[in-house]
Amino acid sequence: MAGPFPEACHETASAGIAPLIFLIAGETSGDVLGGRLMAALKDLSGGTVRFCGIGGETMTAQGLHSLFPMEELTLMGILEVVPHLPRLLWRMTQTVSIIRALQPDVVVTIDAPGFCFRVARRLKGRAGTKHIPILHYVAPSVWAWAPGRARKVARFLDHLLTLLSFEPPYFEAEGLAATCVGHPVMESNAEKSDGPAFRERHSIAPEASVLCVLPGSRATEIARLLPVFGETLKRLVPCFEELHVVIPAVPAMVGRIESDTTNWPQPITLLRDEKEKFHAFAAATAALAASGTVSLELAMAGVPMAIAYRMNPLTAWLARRLVRVKYASLINLLLDYGAIPEFLQKDCRPEPLARTLETLLMDAPAREEQRAAFAKALAMIGQGEEPPSLKAARLVLGHVKKPR
Repeated sequence: MAGPFPEACHETASAGIAPLIFLIAGETSGDVLGGRLMAALKDLSGGTVRFCGIGGETMTAQGLHSLFPMEELTLMGILEVVPHLPRLLWRMTQTVSIIRALQPDVVVTIDAPGFCFRVARRLKGRAGTKHIPILHYVAPSVWAWAPGRARKVARFLDHLLTLLSFEPPYFEAEGLAATCVGHPVMESNAEKSDGPAFRERHSIAPEASVLCVLPGSRATEIARLLPVFGETLKRLVPCFEELHVVIPAVPAMVGRIESDTTNWPQPITLLRDEKEKFHAFAAATAALAASGTVSLELAMAGVPMAIAYRMNPLTAWLARRLVRVKYASLINLLLDYGAIPEFLQKDCRPEPLARTLETLLMDAPAREEQRAAFAKALAMIGQGEEPPSLKAARLVLGHVKKPR
Protein backbone atom coordinates (compact mmCIF):
# COMPACT_ATOMS: atom_id res chain seq x y z
CA MET A 1 0.00 0.00 0.00
CA ALA A 2 1.43 3.31 -1.06
CA GLY A 3 1.54 6.67 0.62
CA PRO A 4 1.71 7.47 4.35
CA PHE A 5 1.01 3.90 5.37
CA PRO A 6 3.03 2.77 8.45
CA GLU A 7 4.59 -0.65 8.26
CA ALA A 8 2.85 -1.71 11.51
CA CYS A 9 -0.57 -1.02 10.00
CA HIS A 10 0.43 -2.75 6.76
CA GLU A 11 1.23 -5.85 8.81
CA THR A 12 -2.08 -5.54 10.66
CA ALA A 13 -4.05 -5.23 7.41
CA SER A 14 -2.32 -8.31 6.01
CA ALA A 15 -2.81 -10.46 9.11
CA GLY A 16 -5.88 -12.34 7.91
CA ILE A 17 -9.63 -12.19 7.86
CA ALA A 18 -10.15 -11.35 11.55
CA PRO A 19 -12.12 -8.10 12.05
CA LEU A 20 -10.00 -4.96 11.82
CA ILE A 21 -10.97 -2.15 14.21
CA PHE A 22 -9.51 1.32 13.71
CA LEU A 23 -9.43 3.39 16.92
CA ILE A 24 -8.54 7.03 17.52
CA ALA A 25 -7.80 8.55 20.94
CA GLY A 26 -6.41 12.04 21.35
CA GLU A 27 -5.56 12.38 25.04
CA THR A 28 -4.72 10.40 28.15
CA SER A 29 -8.29 9.82 29.36
CA GLY A 30 -9.26 8.59 25.89
CA ASP A 31 -6.23 6.31 25.82
CA VAL A 32 -7.38 4.70 29.09
CA LEU A 33 -10.90 4.29 27.69
CA GLY A 34 -9.48 2.84 24.49
CA GLY A 35 -7.25 0.40 26.34
CA ARG A 36 -10.15 -0.96 28.37
CA LEU A 37 -12.30 -1.19 25.25
CA MET A 38 -9.57 -3.12 23.42
CA ALA A 39 -9.19 -5.56 26.32
CA ALA A 40 -12.96 -6.16 26.33
CA LEU A 41 -13.01 -6.61 22.54
CA LYS A 42 -10.28 -9.24 22.79
CA ASP A 43 -12.16 -11.05 25.57
CA LEU A 44 -15.45 -11.10 23.67
CA SER A 45 -13.89 -12.13 20.36
CA GLY A 46 -11.53 -14.73 21.74
CA GLY A 47 -8.58 -12.56 20.74
CA THR A 48 -9.34 -12.62 17.03
CA VAL A 49 -9.73 -8.87 16.44
CA ARG A 50 -7.00 -6.71 14.93
CA PHE A 51 -6.28 -3.09 15.84
CA CYS A 52 -4.76 -0.08 14.19
CA GLY A 53 -5.13 3.64 14.77
CA ILE A 54 -3.89 6.35 17.12
CA GLY A 55 -3.41 5.93 20.85
CA GLY A 56 -1.07 6.17 23.80
CA GLU A 57 0.70 3.77 26.09
CA THR A 58 -2.42 2.03 27.42
CA MET A 59 -3.74 1.22 23.96
CA THR A 60 -0.30 0.25 22.69
CA ALA A 61 -0.02 -2.22 25.58
CA GLN A 62 -3.25 -3.82 24.33
CA GLY A 63 -1.84 -4.30 20.84
CA LEU A 64 -2.58 -1.06 18.98
CA HIS A 65 -0.19 -0.03 16.20
CA SER A 66 -0.28 3.77 16.54
CA LEU A 67 0.18 5.77 13.36
CA PHE A 68 1.92 8.59 15.19
CA PRO A 69 2.38 9.77 18.81
CA MET A 70 -0.97 10.54 20.40
CA GLU A 71 0.60 13.54 22.16
CA GLU A 72 0.47 15.45 18.86
CA LEU A 73 -3.30 15.67 19.36
CA THR A 74 -3.27 16.52 23.08
CA LEU A 75 -4.06 20.20 22.71
CA MET A 76 -6.82 22.31 24.22
CA GLY A 77 -7.93 25.87 23.60
CA ILE A 78 -8.00 28.12 20.52
CA LEU A 79 -4.68 29.94 20.68
CA GLU A 80 -2.94 26.78 21.90
CA VAL A 81 -4.00 24.92 18.74
CA VAL A 82 -3.21 27.63 16.16
CA PRO A 83 0.60 27.10 16.00
CA HIS A 84 0.04 23.37 15.43
CA LEU A 85 -2.69 23.67 12.79
CA PRO A 86 -0.58 22.77 9.73
CA ARG A 87 0.63 19.56 11.33
CA LEU A 88 -2.83 18.70 12.68
CA LEU A 89 -4.38 19.17 9.24
CA TRP A 90 -1.71 16.96 7.73
CA ARG A 91 -2.37 14.30 10.39
CA MET A 92 -6.10 14.45 9.61
CA THR A 93 -5.42 13.91 5.90
CA GLN A 94 -3.00 11.10 6.68
CA THR A 95 -5.48 9.40 9.02
CA VAL A 96 -8.35 9.60 6.52
CA SER A 97 -6.13 8.24 3.73
CA ILE A 98 -5.01 5.30 5.84
CA ILE A 99 -8.55 4.43 6.93
CA ARG A 100 -9.70 4.46 3.30
CA ALA A 101 -6.75 2.26 2.33
CA LEU A 102 -7.25 -0.18 5.20
CA GLN A 103 -11.03 -0.43 4.87
CA PRO A 104 -11.47 -1.50 8.52
CA ASP A 105 -14.66 -3.19 9.64
CA VAL A 106 -15.43 -0.32 12.00
CA VAL A 107 -13.90 2.99 13.12
CA VAL A 108 -14.13 3.92 16.81
CA THR A 109 -13.23 7.50 17.72
CA ILE A 110 -12.79 8.30 21.41
CA ASP A 111 -13.48 11.79 22.75
CA ALA A 112 -11.08 14.42 21.21
CA PRO A 113 -13.94 15.83 19.06
CA GLY A 114 -11.80 18.52 17.42
CA PHE A 115 -9.78 15.88 15.59
CA CYS A 116 -12.12 12.90 15.57
CA PHE A 117 -15.19 14.63 14.19
CA ARG A 118 -13.23 16.18 11.33
CA VAL A 119 -11.85 12.78 10.40
CA ALA A 120 -15.34 11.21 10.63
CA ARG A 121 -16.91 13.96 8.54
CA ARG A 122 -14.33 13.51 5.78
CA LEU A 123 -14.81 9.76 5.80
CA LYS A 124 -18.56 10.19 5.36
CA GLY A 125 -18.21 12.93 2.79
CA ARG A 126 -16.68 10.84 0.03
CA ALA A 127 -19.33 9.49 -2.34
CA GLY A 128 -19.06 6.09 -3.98
CA THR A 129 -16.94 4.45 -1.28
CA LYS A 130 -17.90 1.43 0.80
CA HIS A 131 -19.62 2.41 4.04
CA ILE A 132 -17.46 2.02 7.15
CA PRO A 133 -19.45 2.27 10.41
CA ILE A 134 -18.20 5.11 12.60
CA LEU A 135 -18.84 4.94 16.36
CA HIS A 136 -17.89 7.72 18.72
CA TYR A 137 -17.18 7.02 22.40
CA VAL A 138 -17.93 9.95 24.83
CA ALA A 139 -20.72 12.27 23.79
CA PRO A 140 -20.05 15.96 23.22
CA SER A 141 -21.57 17.87 26.13
CA VAL A 142 -24.46 19.38 24.18
CA TRP A 143 -26.35 19.80 27.46
CA ALA A 144 -23.62 22.21 28.59
CA TRP A 145 -22.99 24.21 25.43
CA ALA A 146 -23.75 24.38 21.68
CA PRO A 147 -26.79 22.05 21.61
CA GLY A 148 -26.82 22.32 17.81
CA ARG A 149 -23.84 19.94 17.74
CA ALA A 150 -26.23 17.02 18.25
CA ARG A 151 -27.73 17.56 14.79
CA LYS A 152 -24.29 18.03 13.23
CA VAL A 153 -22.73 14.81 14.57
CA ALA A 154 -25.84 12.85 13.58
CA ARG A 155 -24.89 13.49 9.94
CA PHE A 156 -21.61 11.56 10.08
CA LEU A 157 -21.78 9.14 13.02
CA ASP A 158 -23.50 5.75 13.00
CA HIS A 159 -23.65 5.24 16.76
CA LEU A 160 -22.74 7.27 19.83
CA LEU A 161 -21.62 5.66 23.08
CA THR A 162 -22.37 7.99 26.01
CA LEU A 163 -21.10 7.97 29.58
CA LEU A 164 -24.14 9.48 31.27
CA SER A 165 -27.69 8.16 31.24
CA PHE A 166 -29.35 11.50 30.43
CA GLU A 167 -27.30 12.06 27.25
CA PRO A 168 -28.82 9.68 24.61
CA PRO A 169 -32.14 11.55 24.13
CA TYR A 170 -30.31 14.68 22.92
CA PHE A 171 -28.93 12.70 19.97
CA GLU A 172 -31.78 10.26 19.39
CA ALA A 173 -33.98 13.28 18.73
CA GLU A 174 -31.73 13.97 15.72
CA GLY A 175 -31.92 10.41 14.43
CA LEU A 176 -28.57 9.19 15.78
CA ALA A 177 -28.44 5.85 17.60
CA ALA A 178 -27.06 6.54 21.08
CA THR A 179 -26.47 4.15 23.97
CA CYS A 180 -25.34 4.88 27.50
CA VAL A 181 -22.59 2.39 28.36
CA GLY A 182 -21.77 3.91 31.76
CA HIS A 183 -18.96 6.03 33.11
CA PRO A 184 -15.44 4.51 33.07
CA VAL A 185 -14.74 5.75 36.59
CA MET A 186 -17.02 2.94 37.77
CA GLU A 187 -14.43 0.36 36.67
CA SER A 188 -11.30 2.20 37.79
CA ASN A 189 -11.21 0.26 41.10
CA ALA A 190 -10.15 3.53 42.70
CA GLU A 191 -11.94 2.53 45.89
CA LYS A 192 -10.05 -0.78 46.16
CA SER A 193 -6.48 0.52 46.38
CA ASP A 194 -4.10 0.11 49.34
CA GLY A 195 -3.27 3.39 51.07
CA PRO A 196 -1.33 1.95 54.06
CA ALA A 197 0.91 -0.07 51.73
CA PHE A 198 1.57 3.05 49.63
CA ARG A 199 2.58 5.01 52.73
CA GLU A 200 4.89 2.21 53.81
CA ARG A 201 6.54 2.01 50.36
CA HIS A 202 7.21 5.75 50.39
CA SER A 203 8.17 6.06 54.07
CA ILE A 204 5.15 8.18 54.99
CA ALA A 205 3.99 7.89 58.60
CA PRO A 206 0.37 6.77 59.15
CA GLU A 207 -0.49 10.02 60.93
CA ALA A 208 1.15 12.35 58.36
CA SER A 209 -0.96 14.47 56.00
CA VAL A 210 -0.69 13.60 52.31
CA LEU A 211 -1.66 16.04 49.57
CA CYS A 212 -2.08 14.70 46.04
CA VAL A 213 -1.30 17.34 43.43
CA LEU A 214 -2.65 16.70 39.93
CA PRO A 215 -1.78 19.49 37.45
CA GLY A 216 -3.32 17.82 34.37
CA SER A 217 -2.10 15.66 31.52
CA ARG A 218 -1.57 18.30 28.82
CA ALA A 219 1.59 20.40 28.54
CA THR A 220 -0.46 23.62 28.41
CA GLU A 221 -2.35 22.71 31.59
CA ILE A 222 0.86 21.94 33.44
CA ALA A 223 2.51 25.15 32.25
CA ARG A 224 -0.38 27.23 33.61
CA LEU A 225 -1.14 25.35 36.81
CA LEU A 226 2.17 24.13 38.25
CA PRO A 227 3.50 27.63 39.07
CA VAL A 228 0.24 28.45 40.89
CA PHE A 229 0.31 25.11 42.72
CA GLY A 230 3.95 25.71 43.76
CA GLU A 231 3.07 29.12 45.21
CA THR A 232 0.10 27.56 46.97
CA LEU A 233 2.39 25.06 48.68
CA LYS A 234 4.74 27.84 49.84
CA ARG A 235 1.82 29.22 51.83
CA LEU A 236 0.54 25.83 52.95
CA VAL A 237 3.67 23.95 54.05
CA PRO A 238 4.50 26.18 57.08
CA CYS A 239 1.08 25.31 58.55
CA PHE A 240 2.02 21.63 58.95
CA GLU A 241 4.70 19.78 60.84
CA GLU A 242 4.61 16.99 58.29
CA LEU A 243 3.00 17.35 54.87
CA HIS A 244 3.86 14.96 52.05
CA VAL A 245 3.17 16.09 48.50
CA VAL A 246 2.58 13.36 45.92
CA ILE A 247 2.25 14.02 42.18
CA PRO A 248 1.00 11.17 39.99
CA ALA A 249 2.20 12.01 36.45
CA VAL A 250 1.33 10.69 33.02
CA PRO A 251 4.53 9.25 31.47
CA ALA A 252 4.84 11.91 28.77
CA MET A 253 4.86 14.72 31.37
CA VAL A 254 7.22 13.25 34.01
CA GLY A 255 10.29 15.17 32.78
CA ARG A 256 8.40 18.45 32.54
CA ILE A 257 6.96 18.13 36.06
CA GLU A 258 10.29 17.07 37.53
CA SER A 259 11.98 20.13 36.03
CA ASP A 260 9.23 22.57 37.01
CA THR A 261 9.07 21.46 40.66
CA THR A 262 12.77 21.73 41.52
CA ASN A 263 12.21 25.04 43.37
CA TRP A 264 9.15 23.93 45.32
CA PRO A 265 9.30 24.50 49.09
CA GLN A 266 9.85 20.82 49.90
CA PRO A 267 10.67 17.57 48.11
CA ILE A 268 7.82 15.85 46.31
CA THR A 269 7.09 12.22 45.58
CA LEU A 270 6.74 12.07 41.79
CA LEU A 271 5.01 8.88 40.69
CA ARG A 272 6.23 7.58 37.33
CA ASP A 273 4.15 4.41 37.41
CA GLU A 274 0.51 5.12 36.57
CA LYS A 275 -0.52 2.01 38.51
CA GLU A 276 0.52 3.84 41.68
CA LYS A 277 -2.00 6.64 41.17
CA PHE A 278 -4.99 5.02 42.85
CA HIS A 279 -2.84 3.75 45.73
CA ALA A 280 -1.72 7.37 46.22
CA PHE A 281 -5.38 8.42 46.26
CA ALA A 282 -6.10 5.81 48.93
CA ALA A 283 -3.28 7.28 51.04
CA ALA A 284 -4.23 10.93 50.47
CA THR A 285 -5.77 13.27 53.02
CA ALA A 286 -6.80 15.75 50.31
CA ALA A 287 -6.04 16.72 46.73
CA LEU A 288 -5.43 19.76 44.55
CA ALA A 289 -6.42 18.87 40.99
CA ALA A 290 -6.89 20.29 37.54
CA SER A 291 -10.49 20.18 36.40
CA GLY A 292 -11.19 17.02 34.43
CA THR A 293 -11.82 13.29 34.67
CA VAL A 294 -9.45 13.03 37.63
CA SER A 295 -12.01 14.77 39.87
CA LEU A 296 -14.36 11.82 39.38
CA GLU A 297 -11.54 9.38 40.11
CA LEU A 298 -10.74 11.26 43.32
CA ALA A 299 -14.41 11.23 44.29
CA MET A 300 -14.56 7.49 43.65
CA ALA A 301 -11.56 7.08 45.97
CA GLY A 302 -13.17 9.36 48.56
CA VAL A 303 -10.46 12.05 48.43
CA PRO A 304 -11.66 15.57 49.36
CA MET A 305 -10.36 18.13 46.89
CA ALA A 306 -10.11 21.61 45.49
CA ILE A 307 -10.42 22.01 41.71
CA ALA A 308 -8.40 24.58 39.76
CA TYR A 309 -8.07 25.53 36.12
CA ARG A 310 -6.63 28.23 33.91
CA MET A 311 -6.92 28.49 30.14
CA ASN A 312 -5.93 31.07 27.56
CA PRO A 313 -7.89 34.30 28.25
CA LEU A 314 -9.43 34.31 24.75
CA THR A 315 -10.57 30.69 25.13
CA ALA A 316 -12.00 31.54 28.56
CA TRP A 317 -13.81 34.58 27.17
CA LEU A 318 -15.47 32.45 24.49
CA ALA A 319 -16.30 29.70 27.00
CA ARG A 320 -18.14 32.18 29.25
CA ARG A 321 -20.37 33.09 26.32
CA LEU A 322 -21.02 29.56 25.09
CA VAL A 323 -21.19 27.38 28.18
CA ARG A 324 -24.61 27.11 29.82
CA VAL A 325 -23.63 25.37 33.09
CA LYS A 326 -22.47 26.82 36.40
CA TYR A 327 -19.72 24.36 37.32
CA ALA A 328 -16.64 22.73 35.82
CA SER A 329 -16.71 19.56 37.94
CA LEU A 330 -19.16 16.82 36.96
CA ILE A 331 -19.76 16.14 40.66
CA ASN A 332 -20.98 19.71 41.14
CA LEU A 333 -22.99 19.58 37.92
CA LEU A 334 -24.77 16.41 38.97
CA LEU A 335 -25.55 17.80 42.43
CA ASP A 336 -26.30 21.32 41.15
CA TYR A 337 -24.32 22.95 43.93
CA GLY A 338 -20.65 23.61 44.70
CA ALA A 339 -19.76 20.59 46.83
CA ILE A 340 -16.19 20.80 45.52
CA PRO A 341 -14.57 24.25 45.69
CA GLU A 342 -13.66 25.42 42.17
CA PHE A 343 -10.97 28.02 41.45
CA LEU A 344 -11.14 28.95 37.78
CA GLN A 345 -9.28 31.60 35.77
CA LYS A 346 -8.82 34.77 37.88
CA ASP A 347 -9.86 32.84 41.00
CA CYS A 348 -7.08 30.32 40.45
CA ARG A 349 -4.68 31.99 42.87
CA PRO A 350 -2.37 30.68 45.62
CA GLU A 351 -4.03 32.45 48.56
CA PRO A 352 -7.59 31.08 48.29
CA LEU A 353 -6.27 27.67 47.22
CA ALA A 354 -4.02 27.49 50.29
CA ARG A 355 -6.85 28.51 52.64
CA THR A 356 -9.20 25.87 51.22
CA LEU A 357 -6.60 23.11 51.31
CA GLU A 358 -5.61 24.02 54.87
CA THR A 359 -9.25 23.53 55.89
CA LEU A 360 -9.52 20.20 54.09
CA LEU A 361 -6.25 18.91 55.55
CA MET A 362 -7.04 19.98 59.11
CA ASP A 363 -10.82 19.70 59.39
CA ALA A 364 -12.21 16.15 59.40
CA PRO A 365 -15.89 17.31 59.23
CA ALA A 366 -15.09 19.32 56.07
CA ARG A 367 -13.63 16.19 54.48
CA GLU A 368 -16.64 14.09 55.50
CA GLU A 369 -19.01 16.68 54.04
CA GLN A 370 -17.34 16.30 50.64
CA ARG A 371 -17.37 12.50 50.87
CA ALA A 372 -21.11 12.52 51.56
CA ALA A 373 -21.60 14.64 48.44
CA PHE A 374 -19.44 12.25 46.41
CA ALA A 375 -21.66 9.33 47.41
CA LYS A 376 -24.80 11.15 46.20
CA ALA A 377 -23.25 12.12 42.86
CA LEU A 378 -21.72 8.72 42.15
CA ALA A 379 -25.08 7.07 42.84
CA MET A 380 -26.48 9.17 39.97
CA ILE A 381 -23.85 7.80 37.60
CA GLY A 382 -24.55 4.29 38.83
CA GLN A 383 -23.08 0.93 37.93
CA GLY A 384 -24.86 -1.12 35.29
CA GLU A 385 -25.17 -4.86 34.98
CA GLU A 386 -21.77 -5.10 33.26
CA PRO A 387 -18.65 -2.90 33.11
CA PRO A 388 -18.86 0.06 30.71
CA SER A 389 -15.99 -1.21 28.55
CA LEU A 390 -17.68 -4.58 28.07
CA LYS A 391 -20.99 -2.98 27.10
CA ALA A 392 -19.14 -0.70 24.67
CA ALA A 393 -17.28 -3.67 23.17
CA ARG A 394 -20.55 -5.53 22.51
CA LEU A 395 -21.87 -2.52 20.59
CA VAL A 396 -18.67 -2.23 18.56
CA LEU A 397 -18.71 -5.92 17.63
CA GLY A 398 -22.40 -5.61 16.75
CA HIS A 399 -21.45 -3.12 14.03
CA VAL A 400 -18.59 -5.33 12.86
CA LYS A 401 -21.03 -8.16 12.18
CA LYS A 402 -23.54 -6.04 10.27
CA PRO A 403 -23.42 -6.41 6.47
CA ARG A 404 -21.88 -3.45 4.71
